[in-house]
Amino acid sequence: MVRIGYTMMSEQRGPRQLVQDVVRAEQVGFDFSVASDHYFPWLDEQGHSPYVWSVLGAAAQATERIPLMTYVTCPTMRYHPAVVAQKAATVQLLSDGRFRLGLGSGENLNEHIVGGGWPAADVRQQMLVEAVEIIRALFAGGYVNHRGEYFQVESAKLWDLPEQAPPIGIAVSGAQSCRIAGELADLVIAVEPERALLDAFDSHGGAGKPKVGQLPVCYDPDREAAVARAHAQFRWFGGGWKVNAELPGPAAFDAASRFVRPEDVSASIPCGADVEPFVDAVRAFADAGFTEVALVQIGGDAQGPFLGWAEKSLLPALREL
Repeated sequence: MVRIGYTMMSEQRGPRQLVQDVVRAEQVGFDFSVASDHYFPWLDEQGHSPYVWSVLGAAAQATERIPLMTYVTCPTMRYHPAVVAQKAATVQLLSDGRFRLGLGSGENLNEHIVGGGWPAADVRQQMLVEAVEIIRALFAGGYVNHRGEYFQVESAKLWDLPEQAPPIGIAVSGAQSCRIAGELADLVIAVEPERALLDAFDSHGGAGKPKVGQLPVCYDPDREAAVARAHAQFRWFGGGWKVNAELPGPAAFDAASRFVRPEDVSASIPCGADVEPFVDAVRAFADAGFTEVALVQIGGDAQGPFLGWAEKSLLPALREL
């Protein structure tokens, strides 16, 4: 059975509301949760971007059962990997072992703020590999010294380590990232239901490991209102990861999605209150081989109604998958 997750989408909700939402998601029966780690929203219309690590700490204390996960953190530009290791170890302790560390090579949208430029994709992947090596070394305990091509670590040690290190997930979008994930990750992360990505992950050592996807949805009793909201806040989504990772800010995402029509959005994102399109969209991930799918309800103020509907209608239907 596919596990169904809830996304704390920090680009559309303030920190207190995000914590309240994941508490409710636990209550209604979601199997796990993920949280985005951004400095900017993709579009001005989304309107938020709190510091997710503070949110995760609060969520760890406010919930009891639901697993937590970053979806995803870039450990190479805004954050040094040694600092990411400390963050992750602390959240694992606060959550009593419910945390997974999702990592990726980042987006220009968030990483440009430190003024280090935006490296080519191949360089970003090499940086990610080195960062994962540092994080795993720190999770293993003891002092770590590292003299790498991209990072230096001088006598670092995590003084508060959980008994079980957080599992590491790596986001994939092509052959190179699938190889890296297969070799280095405990689970794989993707935002498209493509079997080829999972096959490549499996061929490099990922067979039998969890495979986590993410799906935007837009519940509303008024389907036209759902489509309008999805278009206003998620019209950027169709650009694809390889394009979206390069855009430098909300204005660029707005320009790149200027000619995306509401009907284009509703063709790829389930909208309305009919359960079947939502189930069909999740089924596409299940058929591709994903073991977990995290749903993103579009619209900050729509979280409460969505969670109520999910409890009564959507989750029971998805349990049939």
